[in-house]
Amino acid sequence: MSGSPLHTRIWHEEPEVDNPFATRTARCHGYDVYGHMLGRARWADMVWLLIKGEAPSISEAAMLDALAVALANPGPRDPMVHAAMCGGVGGSPAAASLMAALAVGAGQSGGARDVYLSMRLWARCDALTPSDWIDTLTHTRPPTWLAPDDAGWPAIEHPAGFDANGVSTPTVVLKSLVTLAGLSQGPRLAWMVSQRDVLERAAGLPLAMTGVAAAALADMGFHARQGEMLFLLLRLPGAAAHALEQADYGFKHFPYPDVDLLDDPLNKHKETPA
Repeated sequence: MSGSPLHTRIWHEEPEVDNPFATRTARCHGYDVYGHMLGRARWADMVWLLIKGEAPSISEAAMLDALAVALANPGPRDPMVHAAMCGGVGGSPAAASLMAALAVGAGQSGGARDVYLSMRLWARCDALTPSDWIDTLTHTRPPTWLAPDDAGWPAIEHPAGFDANGVSTPTVVLKSLVTLAGLSQGPRLAWMVSQRDVLERAAGLPLAMTGVAAAALADMGFHARQGEMLFLLLRLPGAAAHALEQADYGFKHFPYPDVDLLDDPLNKHKETPA
């Protein structure tokens, strides 16, 4: 809009004739959202257009859709989802439950920062031959607090994209890797399928979903900050669904993990008096 103090390459609006605060037409990177896209474009098309500034190809949109399905619900054992569940069962507003999920899911142990770090390693691999990728992807700096090159983040204590507490590669990670590799036009996922065993031995840890997501996002041409943001966004549906479910169940049915207490009061009531 002429004379507008807003500066954005993403969005252009034209106001209604009778109300300068109401929108008549809106264009996203030149595409008429409500005139041409609405009813024709998919969710993946819109997200891709917003972030990358261009429309995806059919195969790119299909791959983003597949990644969205793989990441949509990490499940109630995931810390991000569990945080949202705690908000839901405690009666928190919807925004508070989602903010709790985002805060917990932003970390670098299975969270969005792990994806960011893994994608940065992939960016370094672009200048290398595939024979050097394993050493680059499994590189880990010694842990230090407030590492200056990560804007206040502590250095990660395990190779990014791998499960620090894992024993073997989960089936869902393997299935996601193979499916996404079959859709990808890039080199990373296909290489990871063929070299996963060697890669995991070098890391000393099994591949995590964050590692698959990082390779997929890199294959789609997203950079690390875009990938970090997308990973958070794509995992929110499951957090929202579980928060809503727990709000209906109430705290008496909250799925607390089984814990053996050394001094469990319940066992005292079961003891037979001497």
